[in-house]
Amino acid sequence: MSQSTSDSAVRNTSANEPFSAILEKSLSRRTLARGSLGAALAVMTGSVLSACGGGGSDDSPAAGQPGAGGGGQSLKLGFQSLPNSMTDACVVPAGYVAQVLGAWGTPFDDIAQPWSRDGNNTSNDLLHSTGMHHDGMHYFPLQGSSTEGLLAVNHEYIDENALHPAGPTQVNGKRPAEEVRKEINAHGVSILHIRLQNGRWSIVKNSRYNRRFTAATPMALAGPVGGSAAVRTPFSPNGTQVRGTNNNCGNGFTPWGTYITAEENWAACFVNTATQTRDQKRVGVQAAKGRYLWETAAGDATEQLGEFARFNITPKGADATQDWRNEANGFGYLVEIDPYDPSSIATKRTAMGRFAHEGSAYAPPVAGKPLSFYSGDDSRFEYLYKFVSTAVWDPKDADRADRLAVGAKYLDQGTLYVARFDASGKGEWLALVEGTKNAAGRTLKEEFGGIDQILLNTRGAADFVGATPMDRPEWTAAHPTSGEVYVTLTNNTSRNASRGTNPANPRLNNVNGHIVRWRDQPDSNVFQWEIFVYGSEAGADADTNRSGLTALNQLASPDGLCFDGRGILWVQTDNGIDGGRNNAVAKTTNDQMLAVIPPAMGATPATGPVINGGNQGDLRRFFVGPNEAEITGFAFTPDHKTVFLNVQHPVNWPAYDSEDATAVPSGKVRPRSSTVVIQRKDGGAIGV
Repeated sequence: MSQSTSDSAVRNTSANEPFSAILEKSLSRRTLARGSLGAALAVMTGSVLSACGGGGSDDSPAAGQPGAGGGGQSLKLGFQSLPNSMTDACVVPAGYVAQVLGAWGTPFDDIAQPWSRDGNNTSNDLLHSTGMHHDGMHYFPLQGSSTEGLLAVNHEYIDENALHPAGPTQVNGKRPAEEVRKEINAHGVSILHIRLQNGRWSIVKNSRYNRRFTAATPMALAGPVGGSAAVRTPFSPNGTQVRGTNNNCGNGFTPWGTYITAEENWAACFVNTATQTRDQKRVGVQAAKGRYLWETAAGDATEQLGEFARFNITPKGADATQDWRNEANGFGYLVEIDPYDPSSIATKRTAMGRFAHEGSAYAPPVAGKPLSFYSGDDSRFEYLYKFVSTAVWDPKDADRADRLAVGAKYLDQGTLYVARFDASGKGEWLALVEGTKNAAGRTLKEEFGGIDQILLNTRGAADFVGATPMDRPEWTAAHPTSGEVYVTLTNNTSRNASRGTNPANPRLNNVNGHIVRWRDQPDSNVFQWEIFVYGSEAGADADTNRSGLTALNQLASPDGLCFDGRGILWVQTDNGIDGGRNNAVAKTTNDQMLAVIPPAMGATPATGPVINGGNQGDLRRFFVGPNEAEITGFAFTPDHKTVFLNVQHPVNWPAYDSEDATAVPSGKVRPRSSTVVIQRKDGGAIGV
């Protein structure tokens, strides 16, 4: 998530014990007799250090984790960590090449005009080309191929100054309709048919698979909220559809071959100038004006079906069919897309909760057991969620052609849980269902109403049941075989003495962030958790640099997170450089992607960092992006010989007329968020 769209306001005013306070208690319990943090961390993590490679053989896979490939081969990283970099170009390890693919505005058919260096492309061009500010993504192979497939790419937000020839304009306080349509069409998701030929990847133009979902594309509303009175609008009087998806940040995918795009900081696009409902206040609907002023184009002679008016949700008519009061209730969900079926309709899965979704990762499916999906709510002091399907997994569903029907089976009925972390190193998933009670004995139904209202007020429901406020929980990732799940806690500079700390969020003014992991106990709502790594500058004191990071792997604001199929964990950063180089790491290196092969969690819960001074060298920097860019999005081909990542909001990149991502522009260019494709020169597997 870019700092440009981040919700800096603290909207969680609950008194729930924060994660950092819980962690401090846990540290104190374990270190009372030790007298120092350094000694405490050594004791708590000693059981797993050798498994991470610090004290044992680099040739043996971590205990409990699989080796790479077949034949019992060991899994280990095969590249040296990159040095710090601060240039207008990408950097990759020796022996690798990096290619620019599908930069913002790249046409995927013959309808769109070529991208204009002057910013003169039209709103219609944006319907037939890649959107702006690439984020989460996934590669869907065609017939299992590693050389031809469909790349689903999120487009989180827009840079109006880059999008328009001379930035956004207003006439008598109103935005021009064409500019607004162009901005709306730059949001959403691209589905791109891509192919590898002669060592280079390219978009297959005019393919039937190529298409765009924008902030105006009609989509279905399914699950408990779909069809309820709360989502009825003039566009959909029965509440079964909504127009568009926006602020698509993190992502996920499913075992049956569909894409999940996450609606994150969508709320600021809407404005209610009257009395706001409690859920509108809690999610961040604006009280004076929308983020992009889309609502000001209402009344334009070309406006169709309230396409601009809908962003002003102030009640004005006799009921919800006479105004747009319910429009925002159709946003804030995980959206399922079938990339293989060009005629399919994207579907919002409301049972999985409504908040600032960062992504969705599922635990390894087990036949006859429910499926579990994990998602963070990316805002200060927000929560970590798990959705558990009512239906149990049938492996035959992985091969069905009616993929969205499979999605309805598993994603429209189930239980949404929110996490509470305890100082003992255990935690509990609290069910957000009608009968769940708070500490005073009042039920969620008594407080909010039926399940549709509970889901519309997901954040408030989580407050109510006593969930643990976190330091901006973002991407989640599940190990492909062990099922251990990780979450990035990007940062929280608002965590001060008055808000306190808790075990899982132990640092005040947490400018650097950290990663937590956990293991759910079978057939139970209990889980075990521990800190995996703390972000820090290399030169910080031991209390700040608790993982002992060096110049070769110092990091801040971990954000994107994903396992590849071999069990390598990839970590991407969003260190707020677009808001200025305001911390020590940002003043030393650009945002990056790192890799590590995690050890399995020990039998005894621990709250110290798994990555520490004794084994920090196992965490290696694989990629560094250009100046002021966030590194985000991640996808591998099935043979692990190509990795895709995204460079979002660079300041002066990529170079004109070059597909070489490592090329430094010769002068000032109009910046374009882009996908970067990385391969080994010798054609081998990435990272090993």
